[in-house]
Amino acid sequence: MKVDLEGQVALVTGAGYGIGLSIARSFSANGAKVVFSDVDAAAAAREAAAFPAAKAVELDVRKEDQVNAVIDGIVRDFGRLDIVVNNAGVNTSKYRVTADQFPRSEWDWIMEVDLEGVFLVSHAAAKVMVAQGRGRIINISSIAGLVALRLQSAYVAAKHAVIGLTKAMAIELAPKGVLVNAIAPGTTYSESTRKIMFEENGELKDWAKRIIEHIPLGRPAHADEMAHAALFLAAPESSYITGTVLTVDGGWTAGGYARNF
Repeated sequence: MKVDLEGQVALVTGAGYGIGLSIARSFSANGAKVVFSDVDAAAAAREAAAFPAAKAVELDVRKEDQVNAVIDGIVRDFGRLDIVVNNAGVNTSKYRVTADQFPRSEWDWIMEVDLEGVFLVSHAAAKVMVAQGRGRIINISSIAGLVALRLQSAYVAAKHAVIGLTKAMAIELAPKGVLVNAIAPGTTYSESTRKIMFEENGELKDWAKRIIEHIPLGRPAHADEMAHAALFLAAPESSYITGTVLTVDGGWTAGGYARNF
């Protein structure tokens, strides 16, 4: 997919792997100057090295001081910040248990990364974008932000909240020229999900098999398909879209397919 992002500056969180990496690569290939950020600094640096205009930074989205330093550094180095993709996120495969059994420590970790991290990055980036009079914020939620999945109470709560935050920011920032949207991916094949869901000894292999049986398209998404969705929302042609959730799930949520998960 080709769009014109020439000269624009983008920050992608969680860009060392998976969906975030595909988005960062796609933005770079379409002319943007991309800051690959990840808590794994080595992974971010390795991937950014493929693009001369890209930069890599270490970023733990839970740390407000680090978030602010990264945003300040982008403005200092590039003079602007046009697009932010809040992709960094976590879930747990160790604790697939009911809410009454779910550990508080795991709840806090997921909330800090998946929700508070989105707010902290958006909070800092929006200040820059408002001053510019333009900008795009794209939040990566999940189908778990649209429907409840069993045994994932913290992840479901965080991803629902991301959608609510997206809509709240959209109506607040629209008069200031900043568009805020979300993407709700379904099951996506990436390096991390391959290991736990699609390999023969993956701990969630049986669960993944049941998921695929309930996806109308009959397969998981590829990370590049999520990148295409992000490119669409970042494109100049999407200038009248804000406050929306772009669901990319192969039809899963269209007919209640998530009800058993």
